[in-house]
Amino acid sequence: MPATTAIPDTRTLLAVAVEAVGGAERTGQVEMAEAVERSIRTGEHLAVQAGTGTGKSLAYLVPALRHAVAEESTVVISTATIALQRQLVDRDLPRLAKALKKELGREPRFAILKGRRNYLCLHRLHTGAPDEPEEAGLFDPFAVSRMGREVKRLHEWSSDTETGDRDELVPGVSDQAWRQVSVTARECLGVAKCPIGTDCFAERARGEAGRADVVVTNHAMLAVDALEGYQVLPDHDVVVIDEAHDLVDRITSVATEELSGSLVSTAARRCGRLIDQGVADRLAEAADGLAMVLEDVPAGRLDALPQAVAGALKATRDATHACITSLGPERKEDVEGAASRKLALTLLDDVHDCAVRILEAFDDDHDVVWVSGDHGDRTASLRVAPLGVGGLLRERLFGKRTTVLTSATLTLGGTFDTLARQWGLPASSPAVKAPGTATDKEPPSDPGAPRWTGLDVGSPFSHGTSGILYVARHLPPPGRDGLQPAYVAEIEGLVNAAGGRALGLFSSMRAAKSAAEALRDRLEFPVLCQGDDSTGQLVKRFAEDPRTCLFGTLSLWQGVDVPGPSLQLVVMDRIPFPRPDDPLASARQKAVESRGGNGFLTVAATHAALLLAQGAGRLLRSMSDKGVVAVLDPRLATARYGGFLRASLPPFWTTYDPEVVRAALKRLDAANAPEVSRSRRRA
Repeated sequence: MPATTAIPDTRTLLAVAVEAVGGAERTGQVEMAEAVERSIRTGEHLAVQAGTGTGKSLAYLVPALRHAVAEESTVVISTATIALQRQLVDRDLPRLAKALKKELGREPRFAILKGRRNYLCLHRLHTGAPDEPEEAGLFDPFAVSRMGREVKRLHEWSSDTETGDRDELVPGVSDQAWRQVSVTARECLGVAKCPIGTDCFAERARGEAGRADVVVTNHAMLAVDALEGYQVLPDHDVVVIDEAHDLVDRITSVATEELSGSLVSTAARRCGRLIDQGVADRLAEAADGLAMVLEDVPAGRLDALPQAVAGALKATRDATHACITSLGPERKEDVEGAASRKLALTLLDDVHDCAVRILEAFDDDHDVVWVSGDHGDRTASLRVAPLGVGGLLRERLFGKRTTVLTSATLTLGGTFDTLARQWGLPASSPAVKAPGTATDKEPPSDPGAPRWTGLDVGSPFSHGTSGILYVARHLPPPGRDGLQPAYVAEIEGLVNAAGGRALGLFSSMRAAKSAAEALRDRLEFPVLCQGDDSTGQLVKRFAEDPRTCLFGTLSLWQGVDVPGPSLQLVVMDRIPFPRPDDPLASARQKAVESRGGNGFLTVAATHAALLLAQGAGRLLRSMSDKGVVAVLDPRLATARYGGFLRASLPPFWTTYDPEVVRAALKRLDAANAPEVSRSRRRA
């Protein structure tokens, strides 16, 4: 094993890094960095909550780089969002690599790795997309159509790009156009068979990742590497999962499959020119049968498989198997047909395996099946998803490498255990953990269970003096028929008191648009609503004009970072429980109840607590920020589960008095009036 004596300890390296980026040492950051180093050294997994402003990126990157260089190994950093990936690769890691070069003995190497679909495929670009005959005209790169123009632009871009990374193409192109010049990992011919070979952009990215000390990727790639039967990430002994509050949802998404009549029809067309037409026609007939059957099945979860659906699935299964058999073994001499065959075989395998999975789902309790009918013009489809992913994570992630999970919101109801159970980690003591102290646990009763430690390093913000949690206890409970007039009036009063400066987080797009339409006629401040423009442009306009309001739904609950006077009021219309008819949430809740647990608290309240904590986290983004988080749903104060939800929020000073909160907002508005004037002059 390589010697580590010549490399300074983590705390020394962190001090060098902080000085290099012009920061100041923070107690929570030091505590987290030392905990990450200890986790890497001992092999014990770590869950660490670090509030906004802690500097958690440096706190895990410094020990990660130290370990990678000292042990000549690779550390994988996984994130949920593109924004954080870009921050790490474009800002944090370049500065750290230069700052720590002397202490580490060499400049550490880093790379970003995405799924193959994110890279331009030169083979497909030059040979064309072998799509169905009746659609081929649409994919002519020189056709006078929007997509034709986009594909033509992609051809031109292919000569200029060094990486082939879709995110570097500005402005971007539609998903439909990008599909014409890219392939999935399973559609790829492979480096040994493809005429492009090692010149492939995706292979270059994999090569760089294989030589890197730190590889930045996303939760979806991490899921594929852990759950699928092939390796997509380089060998690594440590993984750091940032934005870990999103891990379960991202893993679930990767493990979810969909089957529809139109998808089966596409598979039939794709293999139609490669096999006997009669065999392909049999699959096309199965596709028509599946589509007809699904039209008569109401949308929602299936507790049992209707006989007609089962028959259509069996016909689809058998027909796809016949097509796969008819394709036969690969013919090495047929280089030109290899791509078409691989595309057809990939889709046939997907259809066959999904049909089998749905048919078998009702014989065990591992999967949930439902009919999805909320896709606008799209036909009805069957979906299947895992009831839980904890077992998969426990076996294929925690069982194979040291894992650090971090986020600003990991302690729900005051404990790490809620999320730990979803991750497949054993529960610790049920007591609420004090901020800044590690979780002390008895050894798990299962001797094979992964060992882990929970640590909350707190936040540099003084929540009790910088923020107010206002719960509108006097309002009626939220109804099912949209936003009630009393809620609109409450928002109007709060926004007027704040002088604009408001981010409205709504549980549905319908509610957000309803509030925006009603208040545009009643407020003197501009009201932006998600959907009016791209989310990025709306957030930019909101940040630049302190008097502006921005209303929206899910992506704004987690994706807005606006420090300063533009954001001093966060309004949430209701507790964001999952919809009662959500098939996956309702199935998970039912499963918990069947084991004697509290399904509502375990599933619905946990989902709501996580979103509430994320939404409240939009308020304080810098040390000088002050403001109000207003939750209009009175159940946060009156319901029995309210205590669990409030314990998941930052420790703001709490009030139920609307006069008190409006007066506080008016004082903040008056204090920031000079800043608003300067901002308007600059504009």
